[in-house]
Amino acid sequence: MSLNIEQTALNTNTSVYKNIARKEYDITDEKREEYRKISQESRIAKLGAQNGLHKRIHEINTPMLDPGQFMPQLNDNGLTALSLFSGGGGLDLGFDRAGYRHTASYELIPICKKTLTFNRHEWLVNCGPDEGDVTQVDWKHLQGEIDVIHGGPPCQPFSIAGEQKGVKDERNMWGEFNRAVNTIKPKAFVAENVPGILSPKFEGFVKKYITNQISEYSIIKFEIHAADFGVPQVRRRIFFIGFRNKKNLKNFSVPKPTHLRQHFSNGNTPETYYSLFEEKLPRVLGVRASLGLPDIGFDNLAPTIRSAFTGKRNTTSILNSTAGQKSWGDMGIWPNGVQADRLKASAFPAKNGHFRLSVQDVGLIQGFPETWKFAGAVYQVLGQIGNSVSPPVAYNVAVNVLKALNN
Repeated sequence: MSLNIEQTALNTNTSVYKNIARKEYDITDEKREEYRKISQESRIAKLGAQNGLHKRIHEINTPMLDPGQFMPQLNDNGLTALSLFSGGGGLDLGFDRAGYRHTASYELIPICKKTLTFNRHEWLVNCGPDEGDVTQVDWKHLQGEIDVIHGGPPCQPFSIAGEQKGVKDERNMWGEFNRAVNTIKPKAFVAENVPGILSPKFEGFVKKYITNQISEYSIIKFEIHAADFGVPQVRRRIFFIGFRNKKNLKNFSVPKPTHLRQHFSNGNTPETYYSLFEEKLPRVLGVRASLGLPDIGFDNLAPTIRSAFTGKRNTTSILNSTAGQKSWGDMGIWPNGVQADRLKASAFPAKNGHFRLSVQDVGLIQGFPETWKFAGAVYQVLGQIGNSVSPPVAYNVAVNVLKALNN
């Protein structure tokens, strides 16, 4: 079975994009038969749901959480922003809500154009091999026109869930991010990646291929946990932020948490960490509370949502690990077979009577307000969501970059 181009070609240049699309994966006959049976059972159950043959065991949920409240719209701050590896628009939305003027978005996956232009029809959006391939862009026309470049170079080369090939991975796009920064010379840049990039294994990579290649910039790197900003998910990400003017770096501060996550067992944080802040922090909601589900006596943060653009096949699952399956199960939520909307999810009973998710629910768990709509098939929507920076996190980073540039 050939890999689907949009599923696997995550921000790679056009030739690599085509090569990956032709690759096949090796699985045993037993595993292939297992996948076939699971797929057949799911297809039969889904057809039954579509024909009204199943008893609806869950009412359509009404979420309690609105991530938009964590990103109050700020006035135009006069600064321009360029988005690279835009995906479904997590960073784009966060910077937009922080008052930055969007200049353009670049993304290789074609379906993202429909998502971005639907939500912001006035934006210039370049997507697909012909428009969004950053390896083919001459950035000289934007010199002096951009204040901040932001983006998340593909994280698979450094993810602990992957092979961690780093610079040897054909999806490594740090060189292209650096080229854009060094050519355009913005006042600042913001780059996001997975925690694995700061592991000892990649210490040399970070020095040689990031900090040394953007030597005109003073750089700070730090980790952010999405739940510290109201997002009901265990999601840790690394940010690299660089300023051309050292004074701006001195004025920059790592965003302070806006929410407390200590009460969740899989998100423990020492009390002393929060005691550093004078204000009383509200507690981040668990997944069930966020989605407006009945109280079953247990709630938790969601395990890290995976990207449906990665892996061996198109998938409508957000499951990231075996441990994640148990965590979802303890909450009475089924992480597989996500549906296109809440009506379809409600009509399609999951195993053990667990709650079945819709793409709207998954977007909310990632920190997207429901006003932000995603285009494409379910697996494409989940891919865009899972690849994105949580918008409230992006928003808080954008606000603090603004403060540093204005001081």
